Amino acid sequence: MSDRRTDDLRIGIDVGGTNTDAVVLSAEGRVLARTKQPTSADVTSGLQSALTAVLDALGDDVRRVGRVMLGTTHATNAILERRGLGRVAAIRLGGPATTSVPPLQSWPADLSAAVTADAAVLPGGHYVDGTPISALDTGALRAFLGRVAGKADAVALTGVFSPAFGDQEREAAAIVRAELGEEVPISMSHEIGTLGLLERENATVLNAALYQVIGGVRDGLHATLAERGLDATTYFAQNDGTLMAIDYAARYPVLTIGSGPANSIRGAAFLSGLTDAIVADVGGTSTDFGVLSAGFPRESAAGVEIGGVRTNFRMPDILALALGGGTVVGPDGAVGPRSVGYRITREAYAFGGSTPTLTDAGVLAGRADLDGAAVPDRLRGLLTAALDTADAMLADAVDRMTLGKTDRPLIVVGGGAFLVPDGLPGVAEVVRPDHGDVANAVGAAIALVSGTLETIIPAGDGRREAIEAASEDARRRAVQAGADPATTEVVEITEVPMSYLPEPALRLRVKAAGPLGTI
Repeated sequence: MSDRRTDDLRIGIDVGGTNTDAVVLSAEGRVLARTKQPTSADVTSGLQSALTAVLDALGDDVRRVGRVMLGTTHATNAILERRGLGRVAAIRLGGPATTSVPPLQSWPADLSAAVTADAAVLPGGHYVDGTPISALDTGALRAFLGRVAGKADAVALTGVFSPAFGDQEREAAAIVRAELGEEVPISMSHEIGTLGLLERENATVLNAALYQVIGGVRDGLHATLAERGLDATTYFAQNDGTLMAIDYAARYPVLTIGSGPANSIRGAAFLSGLTDAIVADVGGTSTDFGVLSAGFPRESAAGVEIGGVRTNFRMPDILALALGGGTVVGPDGAVGPRSVGYRITREAYAFGGSTPTLTDAGVLAGRADLDGAAVPDRLRGLLTAALDTADAMLADAVDRMTLGKTDRPLIVVGGGAFLVPDGLPGVAEVVRPDHGDVANAVGAAIALVSGTLETIIPAGDGRREAIEAASEDARRRAVQAGADPATTEVVEITEVPMSYLPEPALRLRVKAAGPLGTI
């Protein structure tokens, strides 16, 4: 091995609701080791088990691991379960124009109570043309910070139209650091969300509440690597199918939400060699349908609701079905939505349990080949009817994602991929790539790094210069996230005319992406 680089292997990990998957890829993209471990209730110990399993499989080659990429549901679960969240001081710079709708008013009461240290609407913000609504009231800001000192774990700053004009948020952040100290983390909305005040504010507050959560996952990952004496560079997957460096993820933990489906879509593209297709990731708890467009997940045009909170940052266009290998079949043949989840190896009939599941249906139908699996024949009628129902649900989901077009292939991945029949209405063919059951972890391991900027620019004079400036800013964000400066390039520019403005303007979105930089 003396002629091999000592940092040419990479590990991808994806934490799902049922399994935590891990793979080791060579520099050429070959799968050298892989594992599926049950996801633990605390997420972190399951992650450590998966990482330990693939490291053990490498033997002496473990020293060649240079990078570890992680996609995790830890942030999502913390919001859904109201667990481990930090207390946030939410500050909106938008008075007096936006005082009629206070911050977090639409949040579920229990989540608001778990997250909010205090909230205020202070003078500030901009009109769409950049004219200030009012100047930043530094005295009012300092008075508010005096009230929350010692009570808030983090601060969230949201200004009206700040994605286009972020100067007031930056000025306010400097005052927060001076009043509360450098150790108190600050989320600024112009770095997190897109245009749309309330949704962007929600995403910013969630980001601030997740600093401790993502820190725990980071520390668990680093502790496992340290135990093995590995000094690997670590990355987190984000919701557009790309990566961000660990320090960047620590600043923007909300961007890890939705990373699981995005990883699966990217992994499906890599393993199948296809760039345009429908992807079905069938897990133990659910099936996520997405669309692969030019090698990347198609993004949703609508905002995303997380734990009852509406946000507006970009997420993959995903259709989730409560249908997976662990889905429980009711006594009347009903399919789901309940699942045995990571307890499938104890509760399903195929593994010696007494709960009928879709895995049992797949075994009886000959779709699943599990060594030693035995499902009572008396369940055949019940499970056959359930599998017919599941097939109809899958066909309907395909129709909804393809919008009636039938010329695209369907790439099936995930541990429950056997549930999808070889012939399904609405697709050209069903593709089952090798190692598809760990496609999510593969997607994490092969991901690029990206940076995105959304702003408002003039439609006439100055348009070209504004696009060039935004493109440079997007490239800078990608490099900050860990991309190689020499090869990072703009991969998407979208311009949308804005109506009812005194001067013609465009809503501009620029995305830059590139491979990981050198370690």
